[in-house]
Amino acid sequence: MSPNATPRKTALVVGAHGVIGSQLITHLLSLPQWEVIGLSRRGGESRKQDRLRHVAVDLLDASQTERQLAPLEQVSHVFYAAYQHRPSWAELVAPNLAMLQNTVEAVEKHAPGLQHVSLMQGYKVYGGHLGPFKTPARESDAQFMPPEFMFDQQRWLEQRRIDSGRCWSWSAPRPAVVGGAALGNPMNLALAIALYACMSKAMGLPLRFPGKPGAYDRLLEMTDAGLLAKGTVWAATHEAAANQAFNIGNGDLFRWSEMWPRIAQYFGMEVGPPLPLKLAEVMADKSPMWESIVTAHGLKAHPYASLSAWEFADFVFSWDYDMFGDGSKARRLGLHEYVETEQMFYRLFDTFKEQKVIPWS
Repeated sequence: MSPNATPRKTALVVGAHGVIGSQLITHLLSLPQWEVIGLSRRGGESRKQDRLRHVAVDLLDASQTERQLAPLEQVSHVFYAAYQHRPSWAELVAPNLAMLQNTVEAVEKHAPGLQHVSLMQGYKVYGGHLGPFKTPARESDAQFMPPEFMFDQQRWLEQRRIDSGRCWSWSAPRPAVVGGAALGNPMNLALAIALYACMSKAMGLPLRFPGKPGAYDRLLEMTDAGLLAKGTVWAATHEAAANQAFNIGNGDLFRWSEMWPRIAQYFGMEVGPPLPLKLAEVMADKSPMWESIVTAHGLKAHPYASLSAWEFADFVFSWDYDMFGDGSKARRLGLHEYVETEQMFYRLFDTFKEQKVIPWS
């Protein structure tokens, strides 16, 4: 390596196929100094020419994790964005903590050049999923009564760094609702909106906001997956950002009462008055209808169940309270990325059309 060459880095992206992980991989591969290893349960197609390879592993199996990660001696940065759902808040703690522990312990043991562990979080650390909370949320806000698996993960990571005696650091990006184009993800709000709009249009219906009364006029923010990827890598590679958490949002706020008519206009639809609808219930019988749309428009035949994220959409549309954080801490330290949320939605809808997931008209 020449004296002026940029040192090579190897990223282990945990949760490689999710909305966040897939965009992280795309961003890292756009940076010439990075090699990327994607970690997931189902693995994937490695592309040596693109500096990408995939490893399949069940992170809840400590022995398998140790065995699969042992050859990854070159890993310098872990980007942890894995998650396993459970029915209750308390049940989420054990599996999500165990997966992080198994990953970090295996990498730490076999990768002597480990420099950083990035732990993806979110506004659950502020209690945003529980009800009205203090806004704008700040990274210094006090924690609330557990259980909350993100608390356990961060405490463990902070203590592990001290106990290990190693020189690696950590960071914790905290996005709002993430907007991305990855399919097969149970938390893809943009795709849920697109499917709901397309089926409403096919039935000759106006586009009604289906959320809880009061949610239509509250202030929200979102986080573009591409912006989040840039912010996550920034926090992992800048010394001033080490061992801290950061809110990362698009930089603007919106209300559904303003955004919803614009989304309807994008799809060439009229707007109907808001009406509370449980999408997980009213969309449950729509698989045959979606299949007819797929056939009529020559779309790719993705299983209906793998596309829909109705429960998550219901969750977001139930927020009859403000949901946003203060992103100034990251800006003060040098992260100046910005995405206009309205344009983010249009770009994601365009991507779904280009991928033949939804029809062009």
